[in-house]
Amino acid sequence: MPNFKTSDGLTLYYTDQGEGTPILCLSGLTRNSNDFSYIDGNLPGTRLIKMDYRGRGRSDWATDYTTYSIPRESMDALELMDHLQIDRFAILGSSRGGLCAMTIGVIAMHRLIGVAFNDIGPEIDPQGIDVIMNFIGRAPIWKTLNEAALARPNAMVGFENVPDSRWREECEKLFHQTPDGLMNTYDPKLRDAILEASLQDVPDLWPFFNAFTDIPVAVIRGENSDLLSQQTFEKMQKSLPNAIMTNVKDRGHIPFLDEHESLAALTQWVKAMA
Repeated sequence: MPNFKTSDGLTLYYTDQGEGTPILCLSGLTRNSNDFSYIDGNLPGTRLIKMDYRGRGRSDWATDYTTYSIPRESMDALELMDHLQIDRFAILGSSRGGLCAMTIGVIAMHRLIGVAFNDIGPEIDPQGIDVIMNFIGRAPIWKTLNEAALARPNAMVGFENVPDSRWREECEKLFHQTPDGLMNTYDPKLRDAILEASLQDVPDLWPFFNAFTDIPVAVIRGENSDLLSQQTFEKMQKSLPNAIMTNVKDRGHIPFLDEHESLAALTQWVKAMA
């Protein structure tokens, strides 16, 4: 199993597939590297590097849950690229992964050749935050993956025309089956970390986003997203007029990335980095 040690001693899991433009794939808050399986084989000429954050997926849980933070996770991402001896790379960031991308831009802009944001921007809709806080760190109420898959369409507001098989795949990525029911694939103390972080002042992220003027940027938004509003999406377009922008039909937070609109935007973004 491919992994590396962080500077504070945790073992983090990653995968490294393909040849070409190196793209570091960073997932959402409670998600993991499996999220990006839907783009496998769909972006020729790329080297897809997918990392499980600390406390998620197959990576170690931290003794100190306060290290479940965007600055520390961004540092972990840079340490992974150092481990792989990749000096310059692009980032495809879903939700929290896009926030990490903006942080890495502040820490090490010289290392970035492009950034793609999946349903995230410099402003986060409070409605979406409320939804996240309702479930993060809480044990699933379903006993089996089948039960969870049947309930998933109603739980995922804003999604339409999604095959049942996809919801089953999603549940297999998000939950572990145990004799006592389902378990989340992340440390429940992630909730404590997010609650403590919410008490701190939130920096203005617009300067972070606007700093990406010299590299290709793509922004993918679910047209029914409750985290990235249409207003913020349009403001992002005005801030970076050359950015590749797309709204994905029948999707909320977050698009799967294998939709026609998503793949068209990502393909154009990859070509722009060539």
